[in-house]
Amino acid sequence: MERTLTIEDDELAAEALAADPDAPVPADAVPIWALDPGAPAAVLPEWYMPTPGRARAFTGWRRHVVRWNVALIVASFVTINAAGLCNTYGQLHF
Repeated sequence: MERTLTIEDDELAAEALAADPDAPVPADAVPIWALDPGAPAAVLPEWYMPTPGRARAFTGWRRHVVRWNVALIVASFVTINAAGLCNTYGQLHF
């Protein structure tokens, strides 16, 4: 006979309110999903943060274009701030 543990919302809320928020976590503590045999082994699902495939690296002249574009954007923000203007939300203000 399979036994399931059911915790009501009121009981869970009472436990949470009675707990000490500053209590240290014991060294042998396990995450709640480790207690569920049907839970996935990974902390995050694969669709949320998939493993990266082969990274596409820019080579040749494309690498220099990407570097110059990044440098141009950073330099423009530094210039705008040096002039005493604010461009935080994309609109130029004094």
